[in-house]
Amino acid sequence: MAEEQVRRQLRVVNREGIHARPAAMLVGLANRFQSQIALIKGDQRVDAKSIMDVMMLAAEQNTPLLLEVLGVDAQAAADAIERMIVEEFREEDASPGVSAP
Repeated sequence: MAEEQVRRQLRVVNREGIHARPAAMLVGLANRFQSQIALIKGDQRVDAKSIMDVMMLAAEQNTPLLLEVLGVDAQAAADAIERMIVEEFREEDASPGVSAP
């Protein structure tokens, strides 16, 4: 199977941005794929498979990110990561008894 490259413009939509919990979720998801996965914020490029790198992005709500994925499962990885970010890391689901405004 040939390597492919996927690039997508994304925007952090959840209120709290990518803090510790969503960063851990994103890194866990990224590590399920063989592809190299990078997140880019401005001139800062980080490895999406590294919790320290993702935390260093300090990506707040409405931060634009470029997702770059290179590898044999690039399309599947990009789809999964985009879905996680668009669905706001399902943070409301992780807080029973707390309703979203």
